[in-house]
Amino acid sequence: MLLETAILAGLLFGFGIYQVLQRSFVRILIGFVLLSNGANLVILAMSGDPKGKDSPILAEGTGPHVDPLPQALILTAIVIGFGLLSYMVVLLYRIFLDYRTTNAADLFEEPLKEAKPEEPH
Repeated sequence: MLLETAILAGLLFGFGIYQVLQRSFVRILIGFVLLSNGANLVILAMSGDPKGKDSPILAEGTGPHVDPLPQALILTAIVIGFGLLSYMVVLLYRIFLDYRTTNAADLFEEPLKEAKPEEPH
């Protein structure tokens, strides 16, 4: 199962980076979501033991336990990722209201057209 998790995390990172490098801000937003999910999956994959440790139930005579710290880190990362996603959605909405586009090339191309000096008569 560790191989499948590694492949899935690699695919999430690959598609996430591809989306972040696009011109559309909506695709960039989707890329950030994919990157955060890939990072969470990597942390989760590092926390498990392929030998099969037990869950951390405290009882006498139990074997080795799984470390709960990575799960706590993932939970924190999910909350931070949701806050980042919320901020980026509001920022994208504000960009769309101000400039009527979600394309980065169109956004930075318009001021250059307006800044051209007029030819003298």
